[in-house]
Amino acid sequence: MILSSILQAIGLFIATNIDDIIILSLFFGQGQGRPGTTRRILLGQYVGFLGILSAAVVAALGAQILLPEAVLPYFGLFPLGIGLWAAWQAWQNRGEDDDDAAQVEGKQVSVWTVAAVTFANGGDNLGVYVPVFVSVSWSAVLAYCIVFLLLVAVLVFLAKWITSRKPIAEALERWEHILFPAVLIGLGLVILISGGAFGL
Repeated sequence: MILSSILQAIGLFIATNIDDIIILSLFFGQGQGRPGTTRRILLGQYVGFLGILSAAVVAALGAQILLPEAVLPYFGLFPLGIGLWAAWQAWQNRGEDDDDAAQVEGKQVSVWTVAAVTFANGGDNLGVYVPVFVSVSWSAVLAYCIVFLLLVAVLVFLAKWITSRKPIAEALERWEHILFPAVLIGLGLVILISGGAFGL
């Protein structure tokens, strides 16, 4: 029974978090060469994912629903806002020399930015986790949560490995200032539109 829950948890995690690899890879590309980047991204991913898990567990407990379904699409405003800010910064710095020492080192990635993007991107996770948690025993919910938390680290280090491949790293370094805001703006819009936020 527990083995079955573990296997189901692995499948569920992969299905709901595979898109995070792209976003995490962009964070690694953005923070390339900066000390502590991996630690900040890992911590941010855990903070955001713990928020998702906490919301799912509270909702599944049948207590006061923490996040009503109608509110979930508005979490798209987080990545949209972060993406627009990153686009504004890239536009302001468009004339700077890419070979400048400051550019070579990359930008510092914030724990809270990673956490906010992870949490905002978790609407689909909540939509899947809550019904699953409601339909299984609490020992199975605990097994799911433990597996999910172990797999968060695997996800982050997989994204780091992808970014460390030289051709991928070079492409990310070259296009990061365009890709990073574009992916976040696109993600925010998809979350808002697919959820029907603002009557969209």
